[in-house]
Amino acid sequence: MVSNPVRKQIRNFVLIWLTVSIIMVLATFLAIYFTYNPSELRLAAANPLPLRSPSPQDESILPVLVLPSPSPKPTFTPTAFVPSPTPPYLEAEATAVPSPTASPTITPQPTSLPVEEQAFQVGIHVQQAPDITDDSQENFYSPVSADLRLPWVKHLVDWSRMEAAPAEYDWAELDSVTSSAARYDLKLLLTIFAAPDWAREAGADLSRPGPPADPQTFAQFAAEIVTRYSGKVHAIEVWHQQNLDRGWTSPQGLSAENYLSLLRLTYQTIKVIDPGIIIISGAPTPTGVNDGVAAFDDISYMSQLIEGGLLQWADCVGAHHNGYNVSPEHRYNEIPDDTNANFRGPFNRETEHPSFSFRSTLEGYANRIRAGGTETKICVTAFGWASAEDLGGAPQGFEFALDNTLAEQADWTSKALSAMDEWGWVWLSFVWNFDYGPFADYAATNEAVLYSLIGPGETLRPAYHSLREWQRDYLARANS
Repeated sequence: MVSNPVRKQIRNFVLIWLTVSIIMVLATFLAIYFTYNPSELRLAAANPLPLRSPSPQDESILPVLVLPSPSPKPTFTPTAFVPSPTPPYLEAEATAVPSPTASPTITPQPTSLPVEEQAFQVGIHVQQAPDITDDSQENFYSPVSADLRLPWVKHLVDWSRMEAAPAEYDWAELDSVTSSAARYDLKLLLTIFAAPDWAREAGADLSRPGPPADPQTFAQFAAEIVTRYSGKVHAIEVWHQQNLDRGWTSPQGLSAENYLSLLRLTYQTIKVIDPGIIIISGAPTPTGVNDGVAAFDDISYMSQLIEGGLLQWADCVGAHHNGYNVSPEHRYNEIPDDTNANFRGPFNRETEHPSFSFRSTLEGYANRIRAGGTETKICVTAFGWASAEDLGGAPQGFEFALDNTLAEQADWTSKALSAMDEWGWVWLSFVWNFDYGPFADYAATNEAVLYSLIGPGETLRPAYHSLREWQRDYLARANS
């Protein structure tokens, strides 16, 4: 049993606890009563603060959680290539975590990369104005976009003039070219060639263009371009005419293996920086000469490239054709004789060769690509038909231009475009050229003038109008 003293202690404790609790309740009640005015509470209830919908600016400052890439995009280094296990453009797709109170939003779809848009597309070579100003380019880039309505332009990048000493760049010309193309919303193909003297091989003939001793220097120069002009360069052709000694002058001779080393390293380097850029293998020059010294037959050379792994290191296979005096629908062994032709090469059955035929040349490349086990498309980075009708002469080696009328130049250009579109295995095609005529003062001794769509007196040749009508018809069909 509990003793009396203990009971007395318990009773006292309970009384003290009840007293303290009552005092605390009374104090709380009095504090609330004297702090708040009932009339003020009624006024606030009658006039609530207005609710405000968030403005677009408010939504833009909401915190967004971006999940980190599993494989960060590596930084370009000129001495080593570090491949990314996952393409950087896929890594960039971030996931946003919405706020519980925010309205759901629709995530915009990313713009297609140039490398993903594989429908047939046409462009044209535009020569840079000598004074290298944006105003001078206005007369040439503007009609390409607004009148011809072509989506692409091409520019030749002579590396030897742009980096005369290691890491000393003259960007004036490319600054103008890239800004002009961007101003008119034109995609830009750059064909990079010709190593500067300081980068050439020991013992090389420096009077003619040739490759660098170390292909890394070429890859580094290309990397400098795509980094400086991020988003303004959409395709790069890695060299051109490398099956000719005059296009690839090297103490090691015409080597498909050496070219592939240059292509592979450039492809790897550029894809790390911008995976969306189309890498085009250098276009060989169509020729029947196959001595391995002055030239390799272009189809034979293409076979060497494909056997050496070309299709692993190119998004598109480059091709050229200068038309000769043959309509584009004829295969080389089906060309009807033209008894009036000054240039007899294509019509001589003893010397007939695929290089005389636009169609046979491209079909020859396509057949070898398919035999290589891929569906890689062809990019014709220069094609056209020369005409001397309004020039009064042609340089040696281009006598076929004397046989082509301006009307034939126009007709054959349109026929070639229609054929490439119908074939389905040509991706890009660039007309050679828009404006060499005025920049070379319409000199008949300059072979590029023979192909120019601008003739003497700054007149637009019929081929210009033919190209414009073809493109407008193509766009109408594409949009129907």
